Order: sequence, then structure tokens, then C-alpha cells
Amino acid sequence: MGIRDLRKAQGMTQREVGELTGISAHRIGDYETGFLPPKNMTLETAIRIGDALHVRDLRKLLEPDVTPPGRQKKSRGVD
Repeated sequence: MGIRDLRKAQGMTQREVGELTGISAHRIGDYETGFLPPKNMTLETAIRIGDALHVRDLRKLLEPDVTPPGRQKKSRGVD
């Protein structure tokens, strides 16, 4: 379970995590997609994200996500 999965498990958006951490939603997204590898984040950043997501074991932030990146399209129910 990586950052995206942990965030979604809390029912939070990237923006909400950003507001709690002082880290931009764009940067949160970069960590989630691997554009910026989570292993390269500073300890301070990891602690802030971990606190926002209620994660004590910060190694969980480094794990790969089960949920694939990208927007999931919702069906409108129209045939």
C-alpha cells in the first residue's frame, strides 16, 4: 500500500492531504505516480504525509500502490 492507496483508504483527495501537510497537491500526485520517487522524499516530508494519513510506519509510503494511477471514469448510466 503506497501513498495513493493510503490516501484513498482515508477517503482523502490530494488537495486535502496537501492542505494538511503544506505540500502542494501537485507534489503529492508526483509522489503517487512515481514522477518523484517516494524514496527520494525528505524525512520531514514523509513525516508530514504520514501524519496526515495516520501512518506510523513510514515505510508504507515507499510501497507500491495497488490502485493504478490516473483518473477512473465513472459511468453516467446512459446507454
